[in-house]
This record gives sequence, C-alpha cells and structure tokens, in this order.
Amino acid sequence: MILDKPQVMDPDWMVFDPNPSKPRYAPPPGAVDAHCHVFGPAAVFPYAPERKYTPCDAGKEKLFALRDFLGFDRNVIVQATCHGKDNRAVVDALKAAGDRARGVATVGEDITEKELAELDAAGVRGVRFNFLRRLADFTPHDVLRRIADKVAPFGWHVVVYFEAPDLAELRPLFTSLPTKVIVDHMGRPDVKLGVDHPQFQSFVNLLADHENIWSKVTCPERLTVAGPPYDDVVPFARTLVERFPDRVLWGTDWPHPNIKTIMPDDGVLVDHIPKIAVTEALRQALLVDNPMRLYWDH
Repeated sequence: MILDKPQVMDPDWMVFDPNPSKPRYAPPPGAVDAHCHVFGPAAVFPYAPERKYTPCDAGKEKLFALRDFLGFDRNVIVQATCHGKDNRAVVDALKAAGDRARGVATVGEDITEKELAELDAAGVRGVRFNFLRRLADFTPHDVLRRIADKVAPFGWHVVVYFEAPDLAELRPLFTSLPTKVIVDHMGRPDVKLGVDHPQFQSFVNLLADHENIWSKVTCPERLTVAGPPYDDVVPFARTLVERFPDRVLWGTDWPHPNIKTIMPDDGVLVDHIPKIAVTEALRQALLVDNPMRLYWDH
C-alpha cells in the first residue's frame, strides 16, 4: 500500500510511513481500530494556535484507506491536541464514515448541551483529558469534573492520557469521575522497570479496584526500548489483556503524532496483536466485542 506522501509542515515532525507492510495477522470480522487520529488538512481545518506541535496533514481519506488495507472494519477517531477544542476535522471524518466510525472529542467547560447533542449525533462518544504537559496546558481538576458531569448524561466516557509517575496524583480524580474512564497507552509504563515493578502494578491495581476503568493496550512504539517488533512491551499488554479481557482496547495511533525516533510500520503493529492476545477469544474481545460495546451499543 502506498499512501500519498504527507505534507511536511514542521521540521521536528516525523511523517507517517506511506508504505506500511501488509500484516500477516488478519483481524476478525468487525475489528475496530479504537485509537487513531485525523490531522487537517490544514487548509480546511486549521491547527490550533495554542498547539505544542504542528503535524503533517493526515486526513480522513488516508485513514480509511489504511483501515481497509490493514483489515479493519471500523475506527474510533480521537481528537488530537494539535486541533485543540476545534473538533471539526473529527466530526467531518465521522460523517464521511457513517456507522463505521465513532469519535472522542476535546471540549471546554463552557460547552452547551446543544453542542454536546450535535457531537453525539455525529458519533462522538467520549471526551479526552490530556495530562502530558509537553502536549497540552494544565486544566484544573475541578474543571475536568464539571466537563465529565456534563457528558455523563449522554452515556459518554472520559479518555485520559498521562505518564506512569503521575498516576498517584491523578488517581483521586479518575476514581471520582461519574463515567467510564479509558486510559491511553497503558498509562505509559517504563518498560525498563518490568511488569512486577510497583509503578506498573499500581496501574494494574487501579483497574482491579475500579471496574469502570479500562485500558488501551496501544503504542508499543512509544514505550519500547528494544525497538520493533516491540517484544519488550508484550508482557505489559498481555498482563492487561489476560487480567481484564472485557476492559481493553487496541488501536494503531495512526498517524503517530510526536514520534521522535523511528516511525512505526502499521503492519508490524497489527502483527503485535496475537502476541498480546494469544487466543481467538481474547482477540475477539479486544478488537470487536469491547469497542463495539463501548462505542456502538449506545
């Protein structure tokens, strides 16, 4: 597969792989890429003035072509920080995809019930809170709680993105929210420490103690020390898939914003799936049953 060469808009931005390999692993019918993004195109959907990075354009047509090439049926499109609270690119992609996509938005506490209803009608099913200071400005916890209170009546959930050392500080917020809470990228564990280290075990215990908290077993390319095929990340994801089989999600993270080392081959990422979900039943839950229950049974 060859995607159009992406436009480079920032010399620090690594562009996505335009020619990913065809994965050896074929996902089951109905499989969902439950974490991906659309960027721009900037001429139509400008990037936010307050953004911390400027990406290449990676619009809906390229995302849908990749979906089909990798063998997936559906996408969950997550608002990225480069678009701020302007969700138009995500909404445009959702409308183009019809029932084959759902979305996660970023909103402020001033959003109205009417605006939330419009996002809901477009296919948005959650809001994202980002706690990586290098990617987003800090938002006070009381503001985030008020946003969660606004979206809860719609049956939405909250997606949170943070780094493992910050979990102790953030845990009271996460456990106080009135919605399901979906954690991006396993809470970004330090794989050098191993799965038995208290840092990762505190995250496992969070899920064990709170049945409304889920995890995405995504982004081995961000967590790895060894590099592709990311085998050093396998024990972390497999632990969560086997311990919490009905509360895990998987996604490509295409087009891989803010990768600073080696841009991943999306085919290699798909071939990572049977390493972390070692039975057909676990893969069915991870790729079909869980995302359908969370995003489509609404």
